[in-house]
Amino acid sequence: MSSQSPFEITQYAGCPVALRRFQGPHAREFFLSCQPYGIAAGAEKQAASVYLALKAFLASEGLRYESVVNETVFLRDRMDIVPIRSARARALTDSEGSLHRPARAEIGQAPLNGAALEVLIHAVVPNDSPLQRASFTATTNCTCGECAASQGLSVRAGEATQFHASGLYGVGENAYEQTLGMFEVAEALLQKAGMDFSDVMRTWIYFPEMERDYAGFNLARREFFESRGIEPIPASTGIGAGLVSDQHDLCLGLYAIKASPPIERIVMSTPTLNEAPKYGSDFSRGMRVEEANRVALHISGTASLDETGETVHLDDFEAQADRMLMNVARLLEGQGADFGDVVSAITYVKRPEDAQRMRQKFHEAGYVGFPNVLVEAAVCRPELLCETEAFALLPRAAQTRPDVD
Repeated sequence: MSSQSPFEITQYAGCPVALRRFQGPHAREFFLSCQPYGIAAGAEKQAASVYLALKAFLASEGLRYESVVNETVFLRDRMDIVPIRSARARALTDSEGSLHRPARAEIGQAPLNGAALEVLIHAVVPNDSPLQRASFTATTNCTCGECAASQGLSVRAGEATQFHASGLYGVGENAYEQTLGMFEVAEALLQKAGMDFSDVMRTWIYFPEMERDYAGFNLARREFFESRGIEPIPASTGIGAGLVSDQHDLCLGLYAIKASPPIERIVMSTPTLNEAPKYGSDFSRGMRVEEANRVALHISGTASLDETGETVHLDDFEAQADRMLMNVARLLEGQGADFGDVVSAITYVKRPEDAQRMRQKFHEAGYVGFPNVLVEAAVCRPELLCETEAFALLPRAAQTRPDVD
């Protein structure tokens, strides 16, 4: 029997909120996306409406914003970050003057609904005790304000410790040097939480200039993973985005987990896709992680690639969307899952004019029933027109390990 409730679309404080819930043996989990009320208003008013809506939803569940472990803010214009942060602080600062800081990514990827922002959050609520969490500040040689604020958040779920971090940067003259620095910052942060990079299951990398910097990034990532003996390599998304900091060329977010006995993980694959390292990009197509509260399926950024790693359906958006969704479906099927097990997704579209066709493709394929933020972004190859990433959950008690050759 599934531990997930039906998909809900409702309104809080006038804002549309999309919600998927998951009930595990140790904790309840909530996955929400929220769009602002009144997109004709300025960014600050839109942000205020979003955070008041999220706060109202959590209050309706008897919760506070402190249950949020991960927050992604998709920005139409990264120059709006100051008023958006100001509105967030006014909405969420508690009576004691405290403002909760989950792992928080603020990314310049324009929502394709016309809004100034859209927010995606993940909240965790233990069944029997308060959420145990701890924050860790990143150590960096950079003096910019964003690096000074970089941090990670660890939380306990059963016998496991989860670790979330976003907005991590590296110092260097180019993408290669900044990548090595960025991963070293992440490594030091993980060590503060009693982990190392081998505990990382999923990464996100954001590039303002993807065509210029992707090759240097890939070279540095491979060197870092080999030097640390990282195996298996994490699932990942590398995607075009504006950064809040204009002093860096790329930015990192990650999810890690550690437990005793060690967490079991299985690299996800499908005959419809080859393995990304074969063409020089070191990430797994997906990662199955058997945690205490759930079986998590992390689907990497997936596009219109075939079993040889080649782009297929050049200049044909609808065919690319079909192939992208087919690849995701096959990755899930290999783990005994389908689109009905997805609890959260992000979809990246290169050309805003393709947004409505993308939505139509979602409905045709059944890629619906969960929060799915649709944003404008450059994909890792200039000929790719769309990409999606997904996060699916299976109930721990009902798990069946798939056959592995």
